[in-house]
Amino acid sequence: MNATQVLSILRAHWKVMLLMALLTTAIVMVVAELLPKKYTATTTVLVDVKSPDPVVAMFQPANLATQVDIINSERTAQRVVRMLGLAEAPGVRDQWMSATGGKGTPELWLAGLLLRGLGVGPSRDSNMVYIAYTGSDPAFAAAVANGFAQAYIDVSIELKVDPARQYARWFGDQGKTLRDNLEKAQNRLFQFQQEKGLIARDERMDAESARLQELSSQLVRVQEEINDARSKQRSGANGDRLPEVMRDAVVGGLRTEIGRQEAKLQEAGLNLGKNHPQYQRMQSELAALRQKLATETQRVTSSFAAMTAVGTERESKLRAAIDEQKKRLLEIRNERDQLAVLQRDLDVARNADEAVTKRYTETELASRANQSNISVLTPAAAPIEPSFPKPMQKMALIAVGLGLLVAFGTAALLEMLNRRVRSVTDLATVLPLPVLGVITKARGRRHLPFFRSPSPALLTR
Repeated sequence: MNATQVLSILRAHWKVMLLMALLTTAIVMVVAELLPKKYTATTTVLVDVKSPDPVVAMFQPANLATQVDIINSERTAQRVVRMLGLAEAPGVRDQWMSATGGKGTPELWLAGLLLRGLGVGPSRDSNMVYIAYTGSDPAFAAAVANGFAQAYIDVSIELKVDPARQYARWFGDQGKTLRDNLEKAQNRLFQFQQEKGLIARDERMDAESARLQELSSQLVRVQEEINDARSKQRSGANGDRLPEVMRDAVVGGLRTEIGRQEAKLQEAGLNLGKNHPQYQRMQSELAALRQKLATETQRVTSSFAAMTAVGTERESKLRAAIDEQKKRLLEIRNERDQLAVLQRDLDVARNADEAVTKRYTETELASRANQSNISVLTPAAAPIEPSFPKPMQKMALIAVGLGLLVAFGTAALLEMLNRRVRSVTDLATVLPLPVLGVITKARGRRHLPFFRSPSPALLTR
């Protein structure tokens, strides 16, 4: 269908179109005047989603869509009902009874009504959320919009504080158990120290180790003395050359006396002769001195056997003392190991108690928080003009546009119900035959094309 055909259809039904346009416009204007007016109040809140919690990050919103869901929740709507005192208004309970039959609560019913008129939307390029409420009273609409903003802030704080309170209670209970465990560990460690005579920084291990080392050194020295005495005891004829024999005072005196006596005997032999009684007496005295020297030498060398026996006995005692000392060291080491285990249990209990106490302090402080990362940027004010219906100027334009749309639709419908041939183009479209000529009316008074009546056409062949 081309423009010529459209114009011919409009020219054929212009009266009906005009009537439908005027009728539709009038109806729209009357309906707009009779419809109850609706007012929309809007408040803007700013959500700082990147702001860290100053106490502990217990709750962080994922995105603005989460915030929109929180605002649209029944929990927020019920808080608004309580804030505005809507449930206590006169006649509300009767309306609730008639509407629900007593099901639920008036607060829940009113919250559902408020959510019907609520509109929430996030900003596309910022962290702002728009809260709009539509109602018949502009002041009430502004109060509800501001109430939702404040209720949203309160609910967001509750969502952060309630888990913190639960964690605080849980950490408090765990802290009591861990403190009991800590006290028990301390008591076990103290009792063990009291029983074993140990202290936190005991030096008994070092003292007993030093004693064991000293006993081992004494044993080495005694063994050396025993070996030396035995070797000297086995020296036999060379015993008079031993240092002990040489250092003996009696043996030294006898050797000196023998030396002098030998000198006198040699002098007497030269002067008196060997058969002289004085020479023989001196010779007898020299023999007696030599016998006494041999006796003294034997006495000194015989003491090595006694030294060996004493040293052997001392060695046995030292070995027994060393074995006993080793047992004591093993016992002390075992006690120290037990002490270390008890000390480690105490450290573990103390660390667990400190960790839980720290978390309890954090969560307890977080449970008292009353600050939020949400702030009201623009509070709602009572709107002056209704949001529905629009003002008369806008409604007139809408009515005219709707009337034209209805007029064009009516013309199209009439043409579809009663299709006619109104031009050569229509005839050529309906009948696949060539057009040989067109007979028009005689020229008369000229009219506008839109009001000119259709001219008859004659088909000839």
